[in-house]
Amino acid sequence: MEPTRDYPLFGGAFSATLPPGAIDISDLRPVPDNQEVFCHRMTDQSLIVELLELQAHVVGEAAARYHFEDVGGVQEARAVQVEAVQPIPLENLALSGCCGEAWVLSGKQQVAKENQQVAKDVTLHQALLRLPQYQTDLLLTFNQPPPDNRLSLGPDNLSLPPWSLGDFEQLVTSLTLHDPNIFGPQ
Repeated sequence: MEPTRDYPLFGGAFSATLPPGAIDISDLRPVPDNQEVFCHRMTDQSLIVELLELQAHVVGEAAARYHFEDVGGVQEARAVQVEAVQPIPLENLALSGCCGEAWVLSGKQQVAKENQQVAKDVTLHQALLRLPQYQTDLLLTFNQPPPDNRLSLGPDNLSLPPWSLGDFEQLVTSLTLHDPNIFGPQ
């Protein structure tokens, strides 16, 4: 199955290339208006695109860390560990024309799923695209929980492998703004 090209996000205001087997969570349950959430058809992996208020009080690498720690707080993570933070060259982004700075962060958070007591280490990769002219921080998150032992790797499931960092990178670099009115009057 080929990646879904130019998948409309936020009512068509944005589009991006989604990896194969992405399921739009909003078809299954309510999702906040500032989020687009997708899950892998066979694994517990997920991708989240969020439009957030620009956090002007933090800049550079500190902004990426701020958002990572904020997500950890929202998810009631028992432990949060940043492993790497690197700048993303703006020329690699479809949003290069309106992106002031971009960062990618990799780390781990120890979180328990809903209705479960046991916390697991979840690997998170986040891309922070800062759009200062729209007072917006665009946060893209790739959640990689530990493999589920119940996932059977039979012949039926081998046709849809788990998502990779390359899939996440394609989502980040392909994200395109079509309608700046999503940000309200400028």
